[in-house]
Amino acid sequence: MTSPQAELSPSSSNRSSSSSSSNRKLILAGQIAFLPTGILQTLLGPMLPILIARWTLNDTQAGNLFLVQFLVSLVGVQLSGLLLTRWGYRPAFLSGLLLMACGVSTLLLGSSALGMAAVAAYGLGLGLLVPSDNLLIAEIGSESGSGSDAAWQASSQASSEGSARASAVSLLNFFWGVGAVFCSLMVAWTAAHKLLPFFLGSVALFLVLLAFAMRNLPFPAAAASSATSAIIPAGSSPSSSSSSSPSSPSWRELAKSPAIWIFAAIFFLYPGAETAVGGWIGSYVSRLGSRGAAMASIAPLMPAFFWTALTVGRALGTVFLRHFSERSVLRAGYGAGAAGIGLMLWAPTLTGVIGGALITGLGFATLYPITVARLSQRFGVAARKIGSVLFSLAAVGPAVIPWMVGVISHSTGRLGAGLLVPLGATVILFVIHLFEW
Repeated sequence: MTSPQAELSPSSSNRSSSSSSSNRKLILAGQIAFLPTGILQTLLGPMLPILIARWTLNDTQAGNLFLVQFLVSLVGVQLSGLLLTRWGYRPAFLSGLLLMACGVSTLLLGSSALGMAAVAAYGLGLGLLVPSDNLLIAEIGSESGSGSDAAWQASSQASSEGSARASAVSLLNFFWGVGAVFCSLMVAWTAAHKLLPFFLGSVALFLVLLAFAMRNLPFPAAAASSATSAIIPAGSSPSSSSSSSPSSPSWRELAKSPAIWIFAAIFFLYPGAETAVGGWIGSYVSRLGSRGAAMASIAPLMPAFFWTALTVGRALGTVFLRHFSERSVLRAGYGAGAAGIGLMLWAPTLTGVIGGALITGLGFATLYPITVARLSQRFGVAARKIGSVLFSLAAVGPAVIPWMVGVISHSTGRLGAGLLVPLGATVILFVIHLFEW
């Protein structure tokens, strides 16, 4: 009897090597693309005190900036689902990068109305790029290191596939965190030296050059042409599921799964809580006690503490996932996140806010990457279809929750009261992950 190893021909080995090389190029491109994505998705945080002063905004009007960015991003997410299904990843990537360039380059060119339009433009680009990049890395990340023997090692590969996906997405979001930290530091420095328009223009130029460089990369084909767009039960490998279920599951079938509804809650609450903390922490510090005027000068730096901790945690995420289960990391992360936000609210001093921001950032670090990886692992290529809805919720949450913070702050006169909203969301997520699902 011929062994499985002997059945691998030189041509199949060459194809596997070529596929692995293509995957590595795509992973590198996706990681680089997430640097400016991190900059733009968190730009309102350090910019908010500057824009409030420049356009004379109250907290409700400032919260509307988040509402516009993420509601328009919701439209982009819906478009990304259509593009991924019919034409694959390339159109979503390129159009997303170019729209982001248009938005960031026009943010400071005029009135608050033009600024709102600029936020909408780069929000649409983010809606196209963020889910596409996450799903791309989750889809190919576990394949890139499997080697030429993957065809006959499917069963052993399946046992470690979830960890590989989570590690790949965690590393991708580490690059996002680098962009977020860089954004806070550069906004603070360039604003102090009257160079902020040059920084925003440089980001726009980088996005245009990146789109040009990525235009001919070998992106995966459209999901509609794949025969493996089937729901993958927990614990089974993609190869075994694709042979038995060649068609994509209907939404009626998907809605019967409790896991879909739990994923929906997580994709709404977590990104909203993360955006609210990172977006409002600068304004929160600028109003601390009698030193508010002095604090206002360092307020744009405050998000950097949160995003730095988040980035360091994602860099260490692959190490954590080798030694601890995903469920344990999720429980510890949500618990630490709630404790960190609580510390900021109950110790309203500069030291307390910085400590709370660091704890919250470290706690939040791997939560979203693990969730995206679990989605891809559980549903396989069908995650492209499901992702259009779940990533839509990941845009609605960051629109609604930071906006609610602004509304509550304006009505009560206390920004701390508004920040109880992300605290409550984090506590709910902690409770959800206490149960098996």
